[in-house]
Amino acid sequence: MTSYDVLRVFCGPRGGCGNELGVVREGSELPDPADRQEFAAKLGFSGTVFVDDPERGVIDLYTPTSRLPFAGHPCVGTAWLLDVPELVTPAGVVGARLDGEFTWIEARPEWAPPRTLRQYGSAAEVDALEVPPPGDWIYAWAWEDEAAGRVRARAFPGRGDLVAEDEATGAAALLLTARLGRALNIVQGTGSQILTAPQPGGWVEVGGRVVLER
Repeated sequence: MTSYDVLRVFCGPRGGCGNELGVVREGSELPDPADRQEFAAKLGFSGTVFVDDPERGVIDLYTPTSRLPFAGHPCVGTAWLLDVPELVTPAGVVGARLDGEFTWIEARPEWAPPRTLRQYGSAAEVDALEVPPPGDWIYAWAWEDEAAGRVRARAFPGRGDLVAEDEATGAAALLLTARLGRALNIVQGTGSQILTAPQPGGWVEVGGRVVLER
């Protein structure tokens, strides 16, 4: 059996919530992409990472149904686990840093998969949403406190691929930050927290708490 760690990424202030992530530290145990895809589907997490070079931070990222060039919570979680200054993804080099209880990555919005960013009038409207039928990947959001940059969000992959609602989505938070052009403090799902900040040259930092589950 291939060994792996399970992390929770973008946890709330008390360490709860967050999005589960599987990390195979010894990617050489499953070198074939087809085997990696099968393993990611078996685990069923919204993100699974295979580490191909822990010192250089070379990683390969998967959902249960596809291979990704970049993904937010997998990069944040793996950066925390490996404690490296950067990650090498198929999309490009992702900067990484640890700052107290938060782990940060720096990435480009164009690396993120397409998302439909749908604004609502209030946090209560977002809370009341039902999971929509299969269709667009929707990031539903509303201001909780616009002056303070506080956002309420929920994410619906819309694919029926074992994940009806994504608890914490770094890539969507990156896209929303790029669109709004300001730092955000996002509460997503049942209480996950994602912090973001625009950077020079079109880069965006995305940060959050990570805990080792098992």
